[in-house]
Amino acid sequence: MDLVFCGTPLFAVPTLEKLVSAGFRVKLVVTQPDRARGRGMELAASPVKRSALELGLPVLQPDKIKSNQEFRQRLESMQPEAIIVVGYGRIVPPWMLDLPRLGNINLHASLLPKYRGAAPIQWAIANGESVTGVTIMRLDAGLDTGDILQQAEEPIRPEDTALTLSPRLALTGARLMSSTLAGLANGTIHRQPQDDSRATLAPILKREDGLIDFSRTASDTWNRLRGFQPWPGTFTWFRGKTLQLHAAVPAPEVAPAKTGYFVVESGRLLLGFAQATALEVLALQVEGKKRMSATDFINGYRPRCDEPLGTTA
Repeated sequence: MDLVFCGTPLFAVPTLEKLVSAGFRVKLVVTQPDRARGRGMELAASPVKRSALELGLPVLQPDKIKSNQEFRQRLESMQPEAIIVVGYGRIVPPWMLDLPRLGNINLHASLLPKYRGAAPIQWAIANGESVTGVTIMRLDAGLDTGDILQQAEEPIRPEDTALTLSPRLALTGARLMSSTLAGLANGTIHRQPQDDSRATLAPILKREDGLIDFSRTASDTWNRLRGFQPWPGTFTWFRGKTLQLHAAVPAPEVAPAKTGYFVVESGRLLLGFAQATALEVLALQVEGKKRMSATDFINGYRPRCDEPLGTTA
């Protein structure tokens, strides 16, 4: 089967590698242009480009694709049987959707129709889900609304963050993509429309999503802390400076601190939330300082139980 692969982030790399190892003919890899990164703002290739070059595959990095006639002519001349799309980062235009016989096949990191959108892994954890998964679907003109081809579940472990869950979903998705294409080739996989009435959204993250809302419970905040890694994280204000929480666990066994206040109890740093719940803060970072342990924060800042958090004053 002749394929074109469109992808950019690290999440897409296992699928590309799996398709090559399984014997699919990846005739072209399409990825985003090199971007300036780091303090030196040097141009850096995407993870997919680096993987493709290691595999000896041709790479194309168009700036735009919707009305790019040169790009369109190249794909039309190749006549791929399917175009594989994994985190490419561009809206696929109608001409591209209609080009291959088997369509544009997408790997999405949720059990659609739940968590349609740009950040399904983050929002699944932030909303306290215990199970998520991956969906292989045929792209259409909507936002993750295409027909489902195959799905696979993946448990969300209590210790999972977006950073630990994403690689597992990427590997599961890679295997599922390979089996889906094999099933499409032999006619054993059939398209299933999504139930739009069950759809939920996973919009792109904004910095304000990481702002701690003390009207939430400790458990809700803990889920958001795990989900919003590495960005925007979970933060509030302390003595007029941003305070980032890096690690914490629910502390249901202790007498809770007042909502929005720290309390130090037996050397533990507790933070109070709604409904008489608390988090034990394990690691945190004050604006302009390095990440530190709760013990170092207690010794260095000596937080008082009458100091409210969440104010910039």
